Amino acid sequence: MTDLYLLDPLDPGSEWEPFRGARPVAELRAGAWRVRERWAMLLGREVTAVLASHCPDFADVDAAPCRAPAPVDGPVIVAASWFAPIGAGLELPTDVRRLTAAGETVAWIVPAGQRWNGPDRAGPDLAIEGVALRGTYDLLGALEQLLADDCATFLAEPSDGVPAGSIVLGKPGLVASFGAVIEPGVVFDTRKGAIILSAGCLVRSGTRLEGPIFAAPDTWLLGGAIRHSAFGPSTRVHGEVSTSVFLGFANKSHDGFLGHSVLGHWVNLGAGTITSNLKNTYGEVRLDMPTGRLPTGRTNLGSLFGDHAKTAIGTMLSTGTVVGTGANVVGTAVPRYVVPFAWGATAGEQLEQEDFLKIAGRVMPRRHAAVTPAIAASLAATHQRLAR
Repeated sequence: MTDLYLLDPLDPGSEWEPFRGARPVAELRAGAWRVRERWAMLLGREVTAVLASHCPDFADVDAAPCRAPAPVDGPVIVAASWFAPIGAGLELPTDVRRLTAAGETVAWIVPAGQRWNGPDRAGPDLAIEGVALRGTYDLLGALEQLLADDCATFLAEPSDGVPAGSIVLGKPGLVASFGAVIEPGVVFDTRKGAIILSAGCLVRSGTRLEGPIFAAPDTWLLGGAIRHSAFGPSTRVHGEVSTSVFLGFANKSHDGFLGHSVLGHWVNLGAGTITSNLKNTYGEVRLDMPTGRLPTGRTNLGSLFGDHAKTAIGTMLSTGTVVGTGANVVGTAVPRYVVPFAWGATAGEQLEQEDFLKIAGRVMPRRHAAVTPAIAASLAATHQRLAR
């Protein structure tokens, strides 16, 4: 049996904030699925481990094992986490040693008796399709390019269809419910894409869904206009949401506009939190990082929230704001870069490790997720790496 490893960027820079040092790129969501899930589907095998030098001890709910990069012996495939492939069930010719996209190597195939020592350009290649990821902000580009087709793949499966009392704009056949609870009065707009509701999902009356939308198991859509977004498991969503990626286990249960944003695990947005996703000049959004301004090539970009980040009620976030892992944003003057574990949006006061672990120990069980010894050790290691 050929093992499958995912290789994170060997030296991720500020382009991968707010997940650098906190969460492997392989565990980020590109379209409906996480990067590692896309590779698993393409190659027809589960991921053995993620090789991530920036967070080798990472552990979280439903995450693949993670360890530091090191040589691995064949038979093995090592695939790049910074590439989101398209497709499933790829048949590999026996002589192929690399998978490429736009001339760049995105995976290495190592036969039995040989060792993979790191990225190279040796051997015959096979071209595949997918989306290259230059940084966290490119998860939004992947959403825009991949989500419609990802959602369409679910339509061939038997589903519950549209319940009585719903309003459909477009084709009813583009709504697929797999055991979701849908209250009367929900509006489904499928004119731009399918709407997929997984088992355990709840959609309350007063919700308007505009496809493409993917909602993973146990996601609750609690009202408001929600469009063109992907929601990981056990997410709570209310208000106006557009073109955003929820990795999972996040909480946005109140009003407030969220647009072109990425939310990590265990994020909580206080009531009335609002993001700006477009500059008054309609120009390119640049991220204000400690290392300097980072161009994104995007006109629409809201906020990027790291794992366990939280905002207070009434928080206003400027275009292209980055909120670091574990940060608690309190106050009205929020900088465009909030350091990890900030208490109050600045680096003046930070959340201590003991307090961070206590809060995680209260938050995670609310989604029926245990803080196992491995997860607790991972959180402690993340705090040690990132806190100033």
